[in-house]
Parts: sequence; C-alpha cells; structure tokens
Amino acid sequence: MNRTDRLYALVEELRAVAPRPRSARWLARRFEVSVRTVERDISALQQAGTPIYAEPGRTGGYCLDKAHTMPPVNLTPGEAVAMALALKHLDGTPFRAEAGSALRKLVAAMHEDDAAEARELASRVHLLDKPSPPPMPRKIADALDAGRVLRIGYADREGAVTQREIEPLSYVGKPAHWYLVAWCRLRDQVRVFRTDRITSVTVTAEVPKFRRRTDLDIPYGDVEQLNLAG
Repeated sequence: MNRTDRLYALVEELRAVAPRPRSARWLARRFEVSVRTVERDISALQQAGTPIYAEPGRTGGYCLDKAHTMPPVNLTPGEAVAMALALKHLDGTPFRAEAGSALRKLVAAMHEDDAAEARELASRVHLLDKPSPPPMPRKIADALDAGRVLRIGYADREGAVTQREIEPLSYVGKPAHWYLVAWCRLRDQVRVFRTDRITSVTVTAEVPKFRRRTDLDIPYGDVEQLNLAG
C-alpha cells in the first residue's frame, strides 16, 4: 500500500470506530508499518486539517471527530482534476494554502478506485510556465481570519515606506495583484493596500471595533463578490 492510499485508509479506519480511539501500535499492525510511520502519517493528516486528536491514557490512542469529517465524496476523476486545475490559479491569493489543504481532503475522501483514476488522469495534464502574482505573506493571507489590528510598513509607487496601523476589512483581486482593503488609522479612512507593497507585518493583540464593510466603487473595473454557489 502506497502512502496516499494508507492516509486514506487511516482516516476511514478512525471514522469507522469513532469516537473510540485506535492506538498507534494497533494501527501499525493493521497497516503493516512501524509505529513511527503511523505517527508521521497522523501528523501529516493533522497538518492537512483532518480533525484527529490524541486521547491519553492506557486505553487511549488516536480519535477522529466524526462530526467534522466528510463521508466518501462522489467526485468523478474528471471533477477532481478540474478542481486541481482551478486551484493552480490561486497562486498569490490569500487562500493558496487552504486550497491545497482542501484538495488533499477531497482526494482522501474519494473512493479509492476513483482517486487512483484521478491521479492517473492528472499525470496526463501538463502546464506551461506562466506569470503569476507574487506569493502573499502568510500574515496578510490570514488578516481577515485573525481579526486583529495589523502594524504594517507600506511602500508607495516611489518606494517611500510609511508605518501604519490598519484594521483589515476585505480583499480585492485582479489578475496581476491582490489588495487588502482596510481602515487606515494614519489616514483615518478606508484605504486599499497592494499586498506586494506591504514590506513588513506585525499582528497586534488589539481586536478592532466592528466596522461595516464599505462597498467599493472601483473606477477601472466591475467588482464581483465571491459566493460559494460555484
């Protein structure tokens, strides 16, 4: 059994017995690997966002939070490859890391035969190099989720850097650049910051007061709000 199949099987084994635990030793015997390999696999699944936790004690082990996992997903191999291709276009966006995590979860939840066929189909798709936006710093990508005041250095068109405290409100994306919309305490108004011009970021402990999101009137293009309807 290769590692990808084993990760899928580990999740399914823990889901089948949830909320009861399985020890690393039991799982090692089940999948004919070492305890250390099981521990590395569990760590990889946890880092990918799978809700597995360790239950201490003599009868403890690894448990899966069944309420926060997906049953097998009936994605076709073509749908899985289409999603992987779409996620390739998220380089430089605030959600690039989450996109990779989501894809791994979906593939892990697919039926084993469908996942294998999807991997085979994906191996036949080749992409030429294309320009992509620069990667967004993790602290900027997490700005809205963090819900904290940020202290940033920001360079203008001439390269002059100012220090500002900002309250993040939303993101605006264009093909070449992403922008963070925020209340700027230096200017005392809503400003739009190009993320590749943010030279430094510090997340403060301060939680800003609630500000109603301002609708944006951007003269150089129509703004389309993202939704989850596809």
